[in-house]
Amino acid sequence: MLNMMFLFFITIIISNIMMLISIIMSKKTFKDREKCSPFECGFNPKQLSRIPFSLHFFLITMIFLIFDVEIALIFPMIKTFNLTNMIMWSSISIFFLIILILGIYHEWNQSMLNWTY
Repeated sequence: MLNMMFLFFITIIISNIMMLISIIMSKKTFKDREKCSPFECGFNPKQLSRIPFSLHFFLITMIFLIFDVEIALIFPMIKTFNLTNMIMWSSISIFFLIILILGIYHEWNQSMLNWTY
């Protein structure tokens, strides 16, 4: 136990020393006006340097992630099919699928699944 604590403290000390050395030796300065600008060529930009962000694309991505996590929750239900009571497994599975179907129906009603308005 004492050896593990000693190794832990040595690891912490070495990592802090390495971070301190990297901060000290860093050549990047935060006060340089040209480095903070979007273009380093010396010309002032005539237009916005960022691409416009599509909120609808973000919402489609969030819907995909939510349903992807729900699919990942369905896989253990398939694995426990033979290990549990059939009535209990069926009721939980049907309840979960009804929640998924209601979610898809709500997004369809809000026209979130259509790419164009």
